[in-house]
Amino acid sequence: MPSFLNLTRILILINAVIYCIELAIPEPVIVNFGLWPLGSAAAGNPPFEIWQLITYAFLHDPQSWTHILLNMWGLFMFGQQVEEVMGIKRYAGLYFSSVLMAGLTQLAFTWFAHLPSGYTVGASGAVFGVMLAFAVFFPKRIIVLIIPPIPLPARIFVVLYVLLELYLGVTGTQEGVAHFAHLGGLVGAIPFLLWRRR
Repeated sequence: MPSFLNLTRILILINAVIYCIELAIPEPVIVNFGLWPLGSAAAGNPPFEIWQLITYAFLHDPQSWTHILLNMWGLFMFGQQVEEVMGIKRYAGLYFSSVLMAGLTQLAFTWFAHLPSGYTVGASGAVFGVMLAFAVFFPKRIIVLIIPPIPLPARIFVVLYVLLELYLGVTGTQEGVAHFAHLGGLVGAIPFLLWRRR
């Protein structure tokens, strides 16, 4: 049984507390700690700062409570069992590696695609990394989709989700969502999973 104060629950608690702070003072929090693109200051927006590559993952859209709800639900669903398998130190490494790679991927994508210099927030990239680890450790565990309610083995679920993210990212059919950052978070988990397998 997972302990009450495991890292997964601590991360969820930190995200919830910071979200409450965002609701109270959204502008200074996002200006200073959201992930701003490279060169955004030239467009009159807040500049990119190195700490934003970590802090952005603890912020969520203050205009949409579903953003944090879905991310924290995914972290709760997958994270606790992954943490049990990996241990707290390696699990923390996987989580923050996914955060960092998701942020770097988003910076690269916005730079090369010459996208408007808006900010990025959310733990989705980290959740994707944790979700990949869950599929590696529990490939046959059944996951039931919400819409439509179809039961799928974890490995099939992750493959289909990745393909969907890739399609949405390439076609740009769902604006305002950092699909390539999600995929970057998944890539960030791979070194830890390869180490585990070795």
